[in-house]
Amino acid sequence: MSEPIRFYFRGETHQVDGLPNTRTVLQHLREDLHCTGTKEGCAEGDCGACTVVVGELRGNELELKTVNSCIQFVPTLDGKALFTVEDLKQSDGCLHPAQQAMVECHGSQCGFCTPGFVMSLWGLYLKHEQDNVTPTSREIDDALSGNLCRCTGYRPIIDAARRMGELPKVSFDRAPVMDALRAIQREEPLSVTHAGQTFHAPRTLAQLATLRSELPKARILAGSTDVGLWVTKHMRDLGDIIYIGQVEELRHIVNKDGWLEIGAGVTLEKAYGALTEHYPQELTELWQRFASLPVRNSGTLGGNVANGSPIGDSMPWLIALGTEIMLYGVDGQRIMPLEDFYIAYQKSAILPNEFVQGVRVPLPRKDVAFRVYKLSKRFDQDISAVCASFAFRLNGGKVEDARIAFGGMAATPKRAALAEAELNGKEWSEANVKAAMLALAQDYAPLSDMRASSAYRMKTAQNLLYRYWLETRADAPLQAASVSAFVHGKNAAAASAAAAATSATAPQIA
Repeated sequence: MSEPIRFYFRGETHQVDGLPNTRTVLQHLREDLHCTGTKEGCAEGDCGACTVVVGELRGNELELKTVNSCIQFVPTLDGKALFTVEDLKQSDGCLHPAQQAMVECHGSQCGFCTPGFVMSLWGLYLKHEQDNVTPTSREIDDALSGNLCRCTGYRPIIDAARRMGELPKVSFDRAPVMDALRAIQREEPLSVTHAGQTFHAPRTLAQLATLRSELPKARILAGSTDVGLWVTKHMRDLGDIIYIGQVEELRHIVNKDGWLEIGAGVTLEKAYGALTEHYPQELTELWQRFASLPVRNSGTLGGNVANGSPIGDSMPWLIALGTEIMLYGVDGQRIMPLEDFYIAYQKSAILPNEFVQGVRVPLPRKDVAFRVYKLSKRFDQDISAVCASFAFRLNGGKVEDARIAFGGMAATPKRAALAEAELNGKEWSEANVKAAMLALAQDYAPLSDMRASSAYRMKTAQNLLYRYWLETRADAPLQAASVSAFVHGKNAAAASAAAAATSATAPQIA
């Protein structure tokens, strides 16, 4: 029996039924509710014109986060709260500081992107509402990373992000929202049927396993940052859907026996936040450069891994570290090395009655030198041309266990077996590194596409290995420095050497 979807909206419980299961939140806002403040720009989660804030109960807290409404499906809102730009109007008719600052700083020209920017600014405002701390430049850039503007050049919008904290404070009363959400929380799974297709939202791991066994062809849905585009861009019919976002057992992060276990329902933002606590020098920059904040707020690390895109940024470093993937089904749990999970392009070792339960990431080891590098045309919100990761166990100047993994170089995220063989058991020397660089040409045959040519990918992949050697060799000037130190120019000499090693023309392999 189909049930209505319930979520908090405009100060009351909003109930929806009779909609297609893949009706997007943006479509519902604009076409069904006639709330046209939220705009459609790209319909693929890139431009940010459709940015909204979604609220969810997490224990005794109200978690508020910006997401792209254009790729979120309405049933995923069940039990949550939805806020749009119309909600920012104050009871006395005044603008919210996020809006007022945009006016004062001339942050809007054509105005099409403005509601999305305002909602991203509101999300940032809420983050510092209680502590009265002025957002840093990095926080501002990160908050606005998912919003594109073709008019202002961003400077006045960034000015507005600073200015809004200087205006008279406006507090957001969370209590009535939390009370309303408590009243609509479900104890039983949600099931919504439309036109013969059902959206299932199980609440426990056991319920999810049973559904997967009964519906092996159903589409598993997590953050919708990829699946959403199948609908909005490819016009695909998804059939039955199993949504994992309500399964609390998939939302845990546990430090256990030398591993960090991350459930498949943990968002990318929370997953990378937890991982950078253990790998601050190695993963902080990648965290900042991975998609945009709204995408990281909704997408999950488990979904990213299950998708297994050959140009995904998570898999290379997870594989290099020796991460394990946890699979689950009615027959129980199955654990395997992540590198063995990917068989061919868009083909994995998962069984029809299984789903990804999570990943187990090894915690730092003193004898392992770990690095990850992302090459793309833009710093923020851009897909990699090449993503490289290296995790070598070095002992007394020798390589004992070389693990090299690349994204963007093959049909799947893949280790470089021949290059590793050139290094294992040998001195960590420039001559041996150059031999391994040559071997990479036997490990990979990259394609040319709009992001990079095959030759560029191969040359930069080789030079990233050389850069790794520059940073980790015995006499390296900055062995303990973070990768981002090279980007931000904290050491000019090291930055120059690292930049040369990443370029497409240097060094020459002899």
